[in-house]
Amino acid sequence: MPPKEMLIGGRWGQAIAGRTEDVASPFDGSVVGTVPVADVADAVAALDHAERGAKLWRDTPAHERMRVLRRAAELADERAPEIARVISGETGKTITEATGEAARSGEIIRLAAFEGTQLYGETLPLDANPGTGPEKIGFTVRQPCGIVVAITPFNYPALLVLHKLGPALAAGNAVVLKPARATPLTALMLAECFVEAGLPDGVLSVVTGPGGRLGDALVADPRVRKVSFTGSTATGAHIAAVAGVKKLSLELGASCPVVVLPDADLELASSAVAAGGFVNAGQVCISVQRVITHPRVNGDFLDALVPKVRAIRTGDPGSAETTMGSLITTGEAERVQAAISAAAAAGATVLTGGDRDGAVVAPTVVADVDPASPFSQDELFGPAVAVSTAADWDAAIAQVNGSSFGLGAGVFTSDIAGAVQAIRQIDAGNIHINWTPLWRADLMPYGGLKGSGIGKEGPRAAVAEMTEAKTVVVHGRPW
Repeated sequence: MPPKEMLIGGRWGQAIAGRTEDVASPFDGSVVGTVPVADVADAVAALDHAERGAKLWRDTPAHERMRVLRRAAELADERAPEIARVISGETGKTITEATGEAARSGEIIRLAAFEGTQLYGETLPLDANPGTGPEKIGFTVRQPCGIVVAITPFNYPALLVLHKLGPALAAGNAVVLKPARATPLTALMLAECFVEAGLPDGVLSVVTGPGGRLGDALVADPRVRKVSFTGSTATGAHIAAVAGVKKLSLELGASCPVVVLPDADLELASSAVAAGGFVNAGQVCISVQRVITHPRVNGDFLDALVPKVRAIRTGDPGSAETTMGSLITTGEAERVQAAISAAAAAGATVLTGGDRDGAVVAPTVVADVDPASPFSQDELFGPAVAVSTAADWDAAIAQVNGSSFGLGAGVFTSDIAGAVQAIRQIDAGNIHINWTPLWRADLMPYGGLKGSGIGKEGPRAAVAEMTEAKTVVVHGRPW
């Protein structure tokens, strides 16, 4: 791939300082592409352009914004095979997973484009308030926030970019996107789709480079009204501290649990966990990290799960035969391997996996895990599942909720009463009955509780987050 330029206010170019860096495959270290290394001056330039772009795009009719976004969706569809190859190259995920991600890109843009035309207000029953009468009419209207800063992670470099860009643009905002430093190429390819679709100059900028300096410069700028971030809880807390008075959407960390009750379908549960714990090498915030089983079915569940996990094939992400790729860096793989080793040293049992080859960690199942241990409590973000037991429902719920996170959870049961109880008692933003939390429809509201963040994504929810409501009161004469 030839060197890529970044997008500043509708114009492609190099960083002001002229620096570039290579983007390397985490699997074999080969160079996938080269991108500019932006600095604070580039971020400020992007915001300068966004000021002008926000005014222009806000005054563009919603049907015209939808037309541009629908054309961008068509271009994303046409380029999906090429986008998939870039996703696989810069993330190390399998070409099969990358193809699935790229194939969803156009549809996310279409969903957002539609929702951007549906900014309904509501009438206000002012005469229900003492002291007012029918001579007054009240209603609400929505308008774009203005300038939105979007900061995205490496693990889904197309989907998580578009879950921010699509709703923000559909709602009439200008956006400055800072993609993950490890995976900027996909974001730049998607930006090309929007530019070629006719997005006006200044409405979208993409700056590539170090997250710390660029992120702080972007989120702290008083011209920015909205920040949408997906990443770690620690970074989200930092953004909240430096952003100032702004609207924030923070999709943060997790340690997602799955409960397997005595009446569960163990074949279904084991198959779902074998998928839900290892897609994208476990580098998904809604990956299965903790499995909580009843002692009566724990052995049978593990007997069903372990062979399925052993059947996962690691290797070259570009091969259709590979079913699990690498982690994003060798350093991350070393961290995950160390966490597995620490759990074993603390008394847990590694039933399969635990080995590492470069950035690839073998799919791992660890049994007899202490629910209070770091291996259960801390976000692992790797291909390993911790299995613990709970003697009854109250103990299981205590384990589920005994975490600083609350993004997703799953419960396997054939009892409708148990399912309803789980829905009521589990503190998580996404709850799945008879499946794992690793399932997401792009249109659904998506977000967590507690340390897993604030705000919701999904096109309808995100468009609402990317706009602000104004109350209007028309005062007539008393009758």
